[in-house]
Amino acid sequence: MTPRRKRAAWIIGALIALALVTFFVVNAFRQNLVFFYTPTQIAAGEAPQGRAFRIGGMVVDKSLQRAADGVTIRFDVTDTDKVIPVQYRGILPDLFKEGKGVVAEGRWENGVFTASEVLAKHDENYMPPEAQDAVNKAHQKAAEKAKP
Repeated sequence: MTPRRKRAAWIIGALIALALVTFFVVNAFRQNLVFFYTPTQIAAGEAPQGRAFRIGGMVVDKSLQRAADGVTIRFDVTDTDKVIPVQYRGILPDLFKEGKGVVAEGRWENGVFTASEVLAKHDENYMPPEAQDAVNKAHQKAAEKAKP
């Protein structure tokens, strides 16, 4: 084999290896990607079925219910337009409160969001940009409906 063909073989081999590595990295990234949805988007059917995603909004006042087993909790999350019931089995974060912001990760199953993780908002002045946009849009819709 001539040096020119050896060099070409190395280059082709390196390109194939690079393509394989790129394929596996992109595939792993796509499988672990978790999107954020608002209660309005979930109610509209925009959320994926059978795949994990995050829901964010405010915990509805007086919606927190604890089951007899002591670890199953149900509560409602709203973006001021739609309300989604959430079920979680585990210990809630210390900052979790009704009327405060929450982000939960889990799956949408049979009309209930089953959370595997619940994150409480730590600062009442901060809201993720996606959640803030959703709340603003919901307020605009409510204002348009209220106009005569």
